[in-house]
This record gives sequence, structure tokens and C-alpha cells, in this order.
Amino acid sequence: MPLTVEASSLSLNDVHRFLKLDKLSNASFTDFLSLEPLSEFEQQDLLRIGNDFERYLSAGKISEGLVKFLTIAPLMRLAGFYDVPIRLTMVDSIAIAVEDEDTNIKGQMDILAVNSAQAKTPPVFWVLVIETKNSAIDVSEGLPQLLTYAFKSLEQQTSVWGLMTNGLRYQFVHLIQDKPPTYQLMSLLNLNESESSKLLLQVFKAICQLLNI
Repeated sequence: MPLTVEASSLSLNDVHRFLKLDKLSNASFTDFLSLEPLSEFEQQDLLRIGNDFERYLSAGKISEGLVKFLTIAPLMRLAGFYDVPIRLTMVDSIAIAVEDEDTNIKGQMDILAVNSAQAKTPPVFWVLVIETKNSAIDVSEGLPQLLTYAFKSLEQQTSVWGLMTNGLRYQFVHLIQDKPPTYQLMSLLNLNESESSKLLLQVFKAICQLLNI
């Protein structure tokens, strides 16, 4: 009987070994995305999101659930992820059979955005996979889980975006189906630094618009 392991228990070395996934040098957002200027309304709304988060953070550690509520949900709405044909799901289960090893990986991703326009004829296009942590945890600790969940989408598409966040800091990852599959980390972004937060929203919007390209 195959050994079943939880994605949350995997180290980065485990992920590289099990999934035969290679890390390339860090990349720039503009290598893959077309970033558009933000409107005055978007900048003001972004500032409110940052201020709300800072107010809660000043009072102490923010739980993973509250991180989603205070930052991810409003950022995704502002970026267009609530619009048709994108559909958001939370705590979706995944299962991966590891090639050449008698092992299955299982886990539950936090947030998944898919293009549901072709939902009646699967597979659908995975737009963005998000792994959240509480505000006291470094975002990099979510990388093994995020890579595992995002890797699942490469069974049906050539690339996918992932995001790790603790509410304050955000790191996007771009995975590509190749031989072997690869991933690249993007620059770390901060919600409460003006220029960095603007870039964060620009990236959210650009990823959201990928399905229209």
C-alpha cells in the first residue's frame, strides 16, 4: 500500500525530490506580466486595506483566517477576482501520486482561483493558488505547501501562479510545466510600503487578466 504524506509536513527538499521540481533564479514580474497603472480609486482602496491590517497588527498577532478576511479578500475583489468567469474556492483537497515512489501526497490548499468559463468541460484553468499563514510566520515557510498544491495544476496547464502571504508580506511564485518542471520566486512585497503595495495590486490585477489573453 502506498505511503500517504501530508503536504504540510514536507520540506523544500522533499518537494524537489518527490515532484522532480527545479528552482530557477529569481525573476521579474514584467518577465511574465503586463502591469497597468492604478486608478486613484484603486490606490485609495489599497491604502484603506493596508491601514486596516496595520491597526489589527498593532494589537498583536493576526490569525491565518483573519489575514484572509482583512487582506486577501479585499485585494482579490479590488483586482477583479470576484468577477465572472473566475470562481474562488477555499480549502480544496488535492492528491498527487509521486512517480517512481510508492507515495501519495495529500493536502488542502487555502484559496484557489479558477477560470470556470469551461466548468462543464473540465479541466479548468487554475488562475492563482494562495497559501496563507498567520502574521507571525515568515512567508517562506509556506513555500513547500504552495509548490505542492500549484504543481497539481501542471497536470492540465503549462503554467500557474502561486502566492504565499502572512498578510503583511507577499511572495508570488511562477511554475512552468517543463522537463523537469520549474519554478521562480518573485520579489517580496510589503502591504504597508507605498510603492510595494501598489506593485502588489498591479500583480494581482495582471494575473487576474491572464485568462483573457
